[in-house]
Amino acid sequence: MQSTNKVPNTPAVAFKRTKIVATIGPATNSYESVLDMIKAGANAMRLNFSHGTYEERDDQLAWVRRASNDYGKPVAIIQDLQGPKVRLGDFEGFINVVKNHALSFKYNADYERSGLIPTQYDLSKHMKRGERLYLFDGKIRTVVTSIVDGVIHARAENDGVLMKRKGMNLPDTDFEGDIITAKDRQDIAYGSTRDIDYVALSFVQSSADIRKLRTILKGLGSTAKIIAKIETRAAVENIVSIIEESDAIMIARGDLAIETEAESVPIVQRQIIELGQLHAKPTIVATQMLASMVETLEPTRAEVSDVATAVLLGADAVMLSDETANGKHPIEAVKVMKRVILYSQQHKSIYSSRTVLRATPTKQNAISNAVISLAENVDARAIVAETASGSTAMQLAARRPERPIVAVTADKRTAQQLALVYGTKSYVRPIDKFAATKLTNWLRQNKVLNKGDMIVTASGQYPGMVGTTDTIKVRMLE
Repeated sequence: MQSTNKVPNTPAVAFKRTKIVATIGPATNSYESVLDMIKAGANAMRLNFSHGTYEERDDQLAWVRRASNDYGKPVAIIQDLQGPKVRLGDFEGFINVVKNHALSFKYNADYERSGLIPTQYDLSKHMKRGERLYLFDGKIRTVVTSIVDGVIHARAENDGVLMKRKGMNLPDTDFEGDIITAKDRQDIAYGSTRDIDYVALSFVQSSADIRKLRTILKGLGSTAKIIAKIETRAAVENIVSIIEESDAIMIARGDLAIETEAESVPIVQRQIIELGQLHAKPTIVATQMLASMVETLEPTRAEVSDVATAVLLGADAVMLSDETANGKHPIEAVKVMKRVILYSQQHKSIYSSRTVLRATPTKQNAISNAVISLAENVDARAIVAETASGSTAMQLAARRPERPIVAVTADKRTAQQLALVYGTKSYVRPIDKFAATKLTNWLRQNKVLNKGDMIVTASGQYPGMVGTTDTIKVRMLE
């Protein structure tokens, strides 16, 4: 995508503010499906590196970029790392679990020969006596009684049945920075040579995990930004420092509900979205948003309410996982999500003055506040931001203006990364001191903007240079 020259199919006043992340999987593993999801409203594509081969990834990456170019819309690509594979290993049949009975686990054990339940990760190096060990999405709860010679002995707290490869959750365990596995390192190296915009780090526990990944990416020459997946109790406890260190945050509510209390997740979600706005970091709400649409054509009312709540709280993006990866109605799921977003944004303002008031007094914040205030006072149709790194657009978006933000950049990576940011529509244009004027004229000619529309522009006297935004202009389109 050298330049964004396709005309948007909607006028600026009808732009969707909250973005949609869709996951590519078996149900959407074709160019046609990827294009259809983008047309339906997807702004970012998630590639789950827990599954698939690099050959399949190469195809999917090519499809996304081709579809993005064909449709004329920048799309972000997210590489979602597997992280520590905290799952049971393989064994035949089922294991019946009885309350108060003992269970024993060992890395790569042969259950038929030893009676030890196999795990796909050596938990004995990290777990301690008294810590909780949850199995099968929390359906079976155990407590560790001892760890001897690499074998974890635990006591079951309820009856149940275990099957192979089911997930394990360790809400009390500190992985001590050991969350980037050998497989993750291979995947990161692969991604560094491909057109990846974001790398999502699984099972983050502290800001040190983010710094470690950033060092790896820098060493490989990658320009991808880092998404911290919040899915552990430790991450919630360290949330402020993690957000400060990250480039974006994903609220991975499935594991989070098991690692913490399910009733705490809505509150944590609200807190993270507010912190994301305060620090100008995009937030993604994920997991089971339209889960029933894996099977059915219509979502439940609770699911619609869940998406609407994320929109009204001011999330930058909402995510579809199984709905588009494995579901029977992937394109319809994207369409439903877009309808809910548009209806929600049209019926309640989600502009937050608190974010503006609490923002740290810096030159960039002062300019951003002035741009938003001026746009409101002149009833601007859109805010135009000339940006090299995307920072200006993200600072403006963090204030959740009701006007769309039109970002102009010469860097295609910046344009793609901004596809994940609230209320922002990005365009790639050559470096030019009149880039914003030329773009708004083009949008006016193509009826995205109209004659008489007021436009507020934030730009700098040195186009293409990072951190030089210092000029605000008001213009009426003729």
